[in-house]
Amino acid sequence: MTRQKRSSRVLSKAQRRFSGVQSIDEKLAIGKTLTADNYSKYITELNSKLNAYNHALADADALQNEVDAAEQTLSEFSEKMLMGIGAEFGKDSTEYERAGGVRTSDRKRPTRRDTVTV
Repeated sequence: MTRQKRSSRVLSKAQRRFSGVQSIDEKLAIGKTLTADNYSKYITELNSKLNAYNHALADADALQNEVDAAEQTLSEFSEKMLMGIGAEFGKDSTEYERAGGVRTSDRKRPTRRDTVTV
């Protein structure tokens, strides 16, 4: 399952407002720091960080898929190893138990319960 990519309402609002600022004056400057160029710089900075974040999520998703595939491969191999040991030494052997299997003589067998009539 992929991670949800992130978007920003603040970025969308700022882009809409910036287009309004540009319609007033492309080089608008209110004081020393409140300029259209600074506004554009902050918008671009957030946009690039948001893109980097979303790319990192995509990379994490790809790595998670690789880990899941490796786990599946290891699980299948582990099962085959245990079956091979069971075939080689028998499913009631100590070697089978040491490899992680449950010996057939140690398995719990279901018992039938007597029904109690009242």
